[in-house]
Amino acid sequence: METDTTLLSSPIPRAGRREWIGLAVLTLPTLLVSMDATVTYLAIPSLSASLKPTGSQLLWITDIFTFMEGGFLIIMGVLGDRIGRKRLLTIGFVLFSLASVMAAFAGSAIWLIAARAVLGITGAIILPCTLSLIRSMFRDDRERTIAFGIYTACYAGGTMLGPLLGGILLTHFWWGSVFLISVPLMCLFLFASGLLTEYRDVDARQFSLTSAVLLLTGMLSATGGIKHIAESGAFQWRALLSIAAGVVLFSVFVRIQKTIRNPLVNLHLFSIPAFGATLATLFLSLFCWSGLYLFIAQYLQLVRGLAPMQAGLLTLLPAAITMAGCMFAPQILRWISRTVTIIIGNIIMLTGMLMLTQLETDTHLFLLIAACTCLSLGCGFIVTLGIDLIVSVAPPEQAGAVSGISESSTTFGSALGVALLGSIGTAIYHSHMAAAKTSGISVITEDARNTLGGALAASLQLPAEAGAALLVQARAAFLVSFHSAALIGSIAIVMMVLVFSIAARK
Repeated sequence: METDTTLLSSPIPRAGRREWIGLAVLTLPTLLVSMDATVTYLAIPSLSASLKPTGSQLLWITDIFTFMEGGFLIIMGVLGDRIGRKRLLTIGFVLFSLASVMAAFAGSAIWLIAARAVLGITGAIILPCTLSLIRSMFRDDRERTIAFGIYTACYAGGTMLGPLLGGILLTHFWWGSVFLISVPLMCLFLFASGLLTEYRDVDARQFSLTSAVLLLTGMLSATGGIKHIAESGAFQWRALLSIAAGVVLFSVFVRIQKTIRNPLVNLHLFSIPAFGATLATLFLSLFCWSGLYLFIAQYLQLVRGLAPMQAGLLTLLPAAITMAGCMFAPQILRWISRTVTIIIGNIIMLTGMLMLTQLETDTHLFLLIAACTCLSLGCGFIVTLGIDLIVSVAPPEQAGAVSGISESSTTFGSALGVALLGSIGTAIYHSHMAAAKTSGISVITEDARNTLGGALAASLQLPAEAGAALLVQARAAFLVSFHSAALIGSIAIVMMVLVFSIAARK
């Protein structure tokens, strides 16, 4: 049972004005976390110039947020069920804002990575608490699906508008200003949070600290090893040992969940074929979306030469269409099943990725806008209906834990998308730039071989003719890496559609 006394009897109570206003309040932390995941993309060139990170450090700056967030999501979701979702959400929002200030004034790449790690941990508090509050506030299935559509629209809007706001701030201020967006949002939330009702599981058993430690160390160990292999491009024994340790710890965690009285995760949910397949679909959709948007941001600025403000403005149309699509997705269920709609979302994403493989240095930007629209719209369909399916099958008192599971799937998808696709792209770029020495370009610095941003900076230090030649070679190498990443994502989406279609029939 939960702390509210509304009886779950027929007819199911409809949401009132308080619930819908409360949903509006919950959009504030949702917007914050989603914007923070992408607001750094446009800041990468100025970050590189100011902090001079290595290629590995640059990847850590962009993806450690989602790695740490993913590691703590399930734990924080369970904790919210026990101590109160509204209370934990408020604590998380305040800590997130303080960590944002820490990131804004970081004086080195290592300091910024540490700040982003803290942001990830506090972000793990916000997302499952927000989702589980929505699950508790809206008891009617149709209203809850609409509420999740609005939630997803806000999340998608935040990820798309993050680069726009970042572009505006970078036009007038230093790179650290992109992290200070959280401060005014926190003030608004604290002012309006009194409209939210507290929910928690009053019958919850004792929190299993052993399970929490096993889950956290297992997930971080395994994903850390995968990331190291992706960065180095080689199966080093330390990385393999880290992955093996993660698998062992996670196996012990699963075994313990089957025997203890207070499990963190209800393993019976995974016996439902559609549940596991939907989690996999959520994972892959965010894997492709996040990984490819890392390339898109660099393409706009470093290949096409757009200013941060101009690059941000190009996200407006895809953002508007995606937000509308997320809110429209629940209405589609009147005519088409949820399963078919999720498959359609995958096909729309696939179309966008195939468009990205056709981009060149002089391609009309309409193709990129169309590709971004398809990529984000399809992902929005998948996330809206996927999260609704996963959270709705769980008992209301376990909403926090299940929200943590669904958010872990999307968060680790985002993190591994940036890590793996980004690392594969870096390896392909490095390979092509290493071959450039034998192609008549005599001066290529280490920075130019590592990143396109480094090549742009190096070209400014060379004579005009040599600098132009270096840029042509670097941009060509980047496009090869971009096309390869989009093609890998396309193949993965096709395979996922087949797996999901088979699982949905069972």
